[in-house]
Amino acid sequence: MKAGVLEKVNKVRFCTVADPVLAPGDMLLKVRAATVCGTDIRILRGRKTAGIRYPSILGHEFAGTVVETGGHSQFHPGQAVCVCPQFACGKCEYCIRGAENLCRNMTAMGYEIDGAFAEYVRIPARGIEAGNVFAMPEGMSFETAALAEPLSCVMNGQERVGVTIGDAVVILGAGPIGILHVKLARFAGARHIIVSEPNELRRKAALAEGADVVLDPGVEDLIETVRAATGGLGADVAIVAIGVPSLANDALKLVRYRGRVSLFAGFSKDVQAEIDVNAIHYNELMVTGSFGLTRLQFQRSLQLIASGHLKLETLLTHRFRLEDIETALQVAEQGAAIKVAIV
Repeated sequence: MKAGVLEKVNKVRFCTVADPVLAPGDMLLKVRAATVCGTDIRILRGRKTAGIRYPSILGHEFAGTVVETGGHSQFHPGQAVCVCPQFACGKCEYCIRGAENLCRNMTAMGYEIDGAFAEYVRIPARGIEAGNVFAMPEGMSFETAALAEPLSCVMNGQERVGVTIGDAVVILGAGPIGILHVKLARFAGARHIIVSEPNELRRKAALAEGADVVLDPGVEDLIETVRAATGGLGADVAIVAIGVPSLANDALKLVRYRGRVSLFAGFSKDVQAEIDVNAIHYNELMVTGSFGLTRLQFQRSLQLIASGHLKLETLLTHRFRLEDIETALQVAEQGAAIKVAIV
């Protein structure tokens, strides 16, 4: 089959590789659409290293059709499915406590297991038996179904930080994830959403997708904008949606007393940031992180997309064929797109 192979840091090559070898119970999918995630870029550039193999095939946001069911009678050849790509063990202390996204025995598709930047992808029996493969709702496109994964991650982040009705929310960064935060915060009932983003294209996209105010932090005063919009109090929630460590401390200045801060974005290994611990202490701030997703969040994301109440098609601004994988990754990295799909 053809695939985009990660050969080493900074090197992905479109080439012919062996077809996936199926063990008993494994499922084989023909990939119909895969979208590029910021994590794919971090892996490519060597900024994410845990669990990374060379060579390997990236791509963990995807949907496709069943070729081989692996003997799982709930599926049939030709069926349209999408996959929650983190396989938890279901038995460790974190799984038992309901935090399967923090499973100590997690296996992730897209690097630990070859992912979907390929014509075909193998879904291990473990993932099917755990309930990680979902039938696509009728009428949903493969590209949109691929976005259930990042939406699920955003859902996890907003559940952790408690975005709710009437909140004033500040989102730092308007890449694909930042815009998903805008859309989900609006759906959750946020009364005012302010987005800080230096890229003009992405500022316009954030405004079109539901933000009330967008600004360029290099030109405009974000703190003053937030204070003016909240009667001088500060935002209820600030979400760091881009992996710039210095923004963590900036976020603390944007929220009111007892405000909440989400360090949502993935940060490069060993990168540190100065944190104003006095602001956390005296202002009684809550600061939380967010990692990955659960199967329940994936299911809810699919249902939410299928309901039509949260429309994601407008995020898909660029489409490439698999043979153009290198260009697709470059466009995603350079900020000339919102969400890039490989179809």
